[in-house]
Amino acid sequence: MALRTRLTDLLDIEHPVMLAGMGGVSYSALVAAVSEAGGIGTLGASTMGVDELPQEMAAVRAATSKPFGVDLLTAVPGQVERGIQSVIDGGASLFVAGLGVPREVVDLLHSKNVLVASMCGKVRHAVSAVAGGVDFVIAQGTEGGGHTGTVATMSLVPQVVDAVGDKVPVVAAGGLFDGRGLAAAMALGADGVWLGTRFIATPEARTVRGYKDALLRTPEDGTVISRGFTGKTLRAVRNQWTQHIEEHPEELTKFPEQMMRAVEANALHLGGDETSDVDPDKECYPSGQGVGAIHDLVPAGELVRRIVDEAEHALARAATTVVR
Repeated sequence: MALRTRLTDLLDIEHPVMLAGMGGVSYSALVAAVSEAGGIGTLGASTMGVDELPQEMAAVRAATSKPFGVDLLTAVPGQVERGIQSVIDGGASLFVAGLGVPREVVDLLHSKNVLVASMCGKVRHAVSAVAGGVDFVIAQGTEGGGHTGTVATMSLVPQVVDAVGDKVPVVAAGGLFDGRGLAAAMALGADGVWLGTRFIATPEARTVRGYKDALLRTPEDGTVISRGFTGKTLRAVRNQWTQHIEEHPEELTKFPEQMMRAVEANALHLGGDETSDVDPDKECYPSGQGVGAIHDLVPAGELVRRIVDEAEHALARAATTVVR
């Protein structure tokens, strides 16, 4: 049984499973593993240096011939200008805009045969993105880790499908962690899923010290949405820093000033790894609410195959409940 959708056809992939382009986590080893397994990996380039993105793209291409993507936070001043040519030159099949995408970027990428997707937390964001020419949208509910909105996945996805699903594929995101989530997303009208937190708990994921351990011990109610790390609403594991910000809201500033304050407070290590000198009690560990279902580290390729198998069985079970 193959889960063929508009997304798999559009991206020329085997499974409708996308690795979220997580800054500081989705580097070449993880991206290549997901793509090689038949999903599509997305490099999280928002924390990469000017020279680092081309190197990571080359490493992905050396490890797999399968399609992969690049995710950039286009709201960061100058980042698109620095990174877009690398996306084109490095052989990416997909560009994902984390915080909006300028029309001129869409046109340029299309002229180079690169598809464009946009992260959306509201229906109007999806409508605007499609009007701007994107090839598909990723509807992320508030349950997702990292920068997130206020609308729940179960409510957001079908509304986005109703609004733009006749024009482009819709991918579901936010709190999803297994094949049951993929099956549910498809039942809501989505063409695939965008998974982040579950893929952090893999051997291939790059993380700062303590991140994976934090995910393994955090229950489903152990995350909090805080502006304390970047100035924007971001869901992460609750810790001393998030508690401090809750108790001292007067210390908050806007993005990106707050991000710099978190860095100075040793609470945020952009693009760091296991060698970074982090304080696990303060560090930003973005996480979705599906974290409570994570109990072990699973190789990324195996995880992709497991998710698809679970989805096939979930869909088969659901089909048996249909009254004829």
